[in-house]
Amino acid sequence: MKAAVIEAPGKVTVTTVPDPTPGPREVVVDVAACGLCGTDLHILQGEFAPRLPIVPGHEFAGEVVGLGTEVTELAIGDRVAVDPSLYCNECRYCRNGRNNLCDRWAAIGVTVAGGAAEYAVAPVANCVRLPEHVDVANAALIEPLSCAVRGYDVLNARIGANVLIYGSGTMGLMMLELAKRTGAASVDIIDLNPERLATAEKLGCSRAAASAEEFQQPAGWQVVIDATGNAAAIQDGLDRVAKAGTFLQFGVADYATTATISPYRIYNQEITITGSMAVLHSFERAADLFATGVLDPQVFISHRLPLDDYPRALAQFAAGQGRKIVIVP
Repeated sequence: MKAAVIEAPGKVTVTTVPDPTPGPREVVVDVAACGLCGTDLHILQGEFAPRLPIVPGHEFAGEVVGLGTEVTELAIGDRVAVDPSLYCNECRYCRNGRNNLCDRWAAIGVTVAGGAAEYAVAPVANCVRLPEHVDVANAALIEPLSCAVRGYDVLNARIGANVLIYGSGTMGLMMLELAKRTGAASVDIIDLNPERLATAEKLGCSRAAASAEEFQQPAGWQVVIDATGNAAAIQDGLDRVAKAGTFLQFGVADYATTATISPYRIYNQEITITGSMAVLHSFERAADLFATGVLDPQVFISHRLPLDDYPRALAQFAAGQGRKIVIVP
């Protein structure tokens, strides 16, 4: 079969690899769509994936075309979205229900071959069957949505909060949609990309600007979310949190990224700084939300490109062009 392969840092090709064979409790998925993510760029940079080469792609959905010998929950022809998370279920974090912090954390498309291919293998337990009205070509959005749902679980935001989001790419826009539906009094968006800001305005943010200074809100915001992973945005966001407010590090930063905090301010103003790591008990809820139409795929997916264009798609994504870029094998 044909697949994209990150062979070494900075090197990605589309080539032929062996067809996948499912284990007893696995299925083979004919990939209908695979989304690109910032994690894929980190893998290309030589981060996150423990070893290369790797077939990337952890945001994907498709049709079941092969069954392991012990699979009874799904049938050939079922359309599924795939949770890429792989846990050991043995370490103390898994035993305490914090599987996303698993000591042996792994993921489809990060540690094992993923969905940037014609076919992909997934544990049957990771597959969520899609209702008939959901277009499988759009269902690659469910995985990033599940990360956003996890982010809001961590926030545990109070109704009526004023929210500030850094970044209006896919994840920032998803956080916007969830903030609107979880009782935020206002949701302001910051981005340097005018096209992305225009999309945030289209989706109904309260205000959009290139800098928080433009909002003239010296008291800050009760909830500040970084969805960029950018050092300058993170630093600015930390300084915008109101008293008793919360800063959520949601964007994925490079390993070397650092920021400066004021311990006295955190103590004196009772500021919470927290993070959200991938998916945790949120994939099924995201699939249910997606089925209700919480996201408009026509807005969120800006490009659909063939698998042969995977290297170009990564370069386009790295340049900040478009929103969610989806590969169609």
